[in-house]
Amino acid sequence: MKKYVCIHGHFYQPPRENPWLEDIELQDSAYPYHDWNEKITEECYAPNTVSRILDSQGRIVGLPNNYAKISFNFGPTLLSWLEQKTPAIYAAILAADRQSRENFSGHGSALAQAYNHMIMPLANPRDKYTQVWWGIRDFERRFQRSPEGMWLPETAVDLETLEIMAELGLRFTILAPHQAHQVRKRGKKAWQDVSGGRIDPTTAYELALPSGRKISLFFYDGPISQAVAFEDLLVKGEYLAGRLAGAFAGGRSWPQLVHIATDGETYGHHHTHGDMALAYAIDTIENNKLALLTNYGEYLEKCPPAMEVKIFGNTSWSCAHGVERWWKDCGCNSGGHPGWSQAWRTPLREALDWLRDTLAPLYEAQAGRFLHDPWAARNDYIEVILDRTPDNVEQFLARHASRGLDPGEKNMMLKLLEMERHAMLMYTSCGWFFDELSGLETVQVLQYAGRVVQLAQEVLGDDLERRFLERLELAKSNIAEHGDGRRLYEKFVKPSTVDLLKVGAHYAISSLFEDYQLRDKIYCYSIDREDYRPAEAGKAKLAVGRIKVTSDITWDTATISFGVMHFGDHNLWGGVRFYQGEKAYGVMAWEVMEAFSWAEFPETIRRLDKHFGASTYSLRSLFRDEQRKVLAQIMEMTQAEAWSAYGRIYHHYVPFMRFLMDLGVPLPQTFYSTAETVINHHLLQAFQAEEIDLATVRGLLEDARLFQVTLDGSGLEYALRKAISGLAAKCRFSPNDLHCLEQLKDAVALGQEMPFEVNFWRTQNTFFEVFKTNYPLWRERLEQGRAEAQTWVDNFGALGEMLSIYVP
Repeated sequence: MKKYVCIHGHFYQPPRENPWLEDIELQDSAYPYHDWNEKITEECYAPNTVSRILDSQGRIVGLPNNYAKISFNFGPTLLSWLEQKTPAIYAAILAADRQSRENFSGHGSALAQAYNHMIMPLANPRDKYTQVWWGIRDFERRFQRSPEGMWLPETAVDLETLEIMAELGLRFTILAPHQAHQVRKRGKKAWQDVSGGRIDPTTAYELALPSGRKISLFFYDGPISQAVAFEDLLVKGEYLAGRLAGAFAGGRSWPQLVHIATDGETYGHHHTHGDMALAYAIDTIENNKLALLTNYGEYLEKCPPAMEVKIFGNTSWSCAHGVERWWKDCGCNSGGHPGWSQAWRTPLREALDWLRDTLAPLYEAQAGRFLHDPWAARNDYIEVILDRTPDNVEQFLARHASRGLDPGEKNMMLKLLEMERHAMLMYTSCGWFFDELSGLETVQVLQYAGRVVQLAQEVLGDDLERRFLERLELAKSNIAEHGDGRRLYEKFVKPSTVDLLKVGAHYAISSLFEDYQLRDKIYCYSIDREDYRPAEAGKAKLAVGRIKVTSDITWDTATISFGVMHFGDHNLWGGVRFYQGEKAYGVMAWEVMEAFSWAEFPETIRRLDKHFGASTYSLRSLFRDEQRKVLAQIMEMTQAEAWSAYGRIYHHYVPFMRFLMDLGVPLPQTFYSTAETVINHHLLQAFQAEEIDLATVRGLLEDARLFQVTLDGSGLEYALRKAISGLAAKCRFSPNDLHCLEQLKDAVALGQEMPFEVNFWRTQNTFFEVFKTNYPLWRERLEQGRAEAQTWVDNFGALGEMLSIYVP
């Protein structure tokens, strides 16, 4: 009998986008990366597209795309982010699915996923259908084929969800072994109890649904999956290969399938170099003929289910109590905060359920005035989410509108549909998964709810917020300063709320620090500049102007006038208002600029107050990324003075500090802090310079060692990695530049001297490109006796050795 192995990775991140900006803002907790998506991409999603297989001497002998040899699913919202932010990685994932079809008899390895990771058994029927439909359509648009299977978030399952999946043409899903209840051979009457995870996972099963439809189920190997995720099975690829190969049993009479399922982030993010262990295990299984690699679609074709199964509904892979983790204090938590209560989960879900159920009939009634079928339109709205170009949106509205719509009605329909989209996003599972109400993931779902409330107020005129907050107040935080859900909403959601005036304020303030084009973008808003009048007086700056702001999402639009003044430090004052006509605008602009031209700043502020009243804004009003950029500019001179002062102190006392260390006397804290600050700063500057001064860096490293300074390993590694990969890219574009090659070799050598591990993944990939394209040309020149070829080949070979790449 043939033996098969299938490894499934569930690659997913919760949507982290600001609901008003449709983009992820800076997340300090992901330092040195911009946000957690970027960090995890660098640690996991990217390395798995070009992993490494090492020989016995630790040299790279293979660069496989792991996705092409495993089964995988990516969350649609994550794929959307990858498409925008890392198109090369996104393209490699799609290419892997195409390659997998060649590997596995025409069956692609990618699976669809229910759209935004909602716990399906806790959803209402409409949301279940939309989640499955959106997951399918998103998949079809990206992978250019229909999905055969779908991953259920947290493997949370019920019969109604499986019915919808089967109705929409999906053939299978993957569950945990403890979700199986009973099995029997086809044609037999007697059922065998397999509860408690006792099901044999080495074959496919068929589930008969109440409608008469059928769907295939795979139950992954629990112990091996657990060992991969939480034990040391990824320390070496041999361990994983051996454990998988050892799971086959001689007494089975069918082609056995040993398969595992874990979070995809296991391979690189949770376990450093886990992608390499995966690559080596796959290579070992194939080359040693331990089993045949397959995916679920191919196995189903070759080995249709001979067994029937019944399942336990309302169960999942990550809650021992079913799906209680996502609505009550069932005892499931991270284990990091003993004594904390998760009783907040119930009132949080009840508040969101109330919001959803209150709005559903209002949406249906209002949208029904203009659309043939409001719920069919919501299902089809995925076509707009995937392509927001005006022509596509117009086509969508034309398909669903019961009559021609004027611009205001189109705006209303888009707002209603966005309200419904966010009413599903607010159920993203991570909001309940962790221990505390004030966690990032829970605040994120509250922000989605805030966007729902805002849109409902705008298009339905129904002030739901007060009643919603009364329900949120019942959700109690474990942290006294946060109080309850109401306080968290007021603390973290209300200040994040964005409207067109706030976008205008952002434009006005940031225009003092960067140049905008006549037509420009601020996140998901288009800005048309109609008038702009800047002025300067010493360090002070002023700008008055008029812009048209349009939401690319809802087509909301308004003309906004503004005046803003910067005093030269962090003090900044600005006002915005809706455009009140050319006369009012002209008077405002003339009066404000006149006072400023006299350098009468108090009078300028008084006149701004006169025209803009309470609609005032400051640096606090900037969106987070721009705020940090502006603050960096403002602090540049102050920081330069501080660095200079620290540098003078450090260099003045270095001889004395060395004397103290020679005597074995610990450095006084003031000296130590100064050394730590200066050495880290100078190293960062050196790594960010156009050309790295090797002698300076080595001197700083020696001082750091001598004074036992703690280096900012994360930040410095990130900067040095970028510098080295930048040099490598330069060499790729100018492969005949010997000086560039020598610079890269020296930089890599420096990276290997660091007291922290430097990630050479991108540099190694670039080296391989040059190895394939240019190295053969230089070898040919060398064989022709050309003197310069020897130097190039020697340097290239030495660089390859440093990068653990064998160059013959």
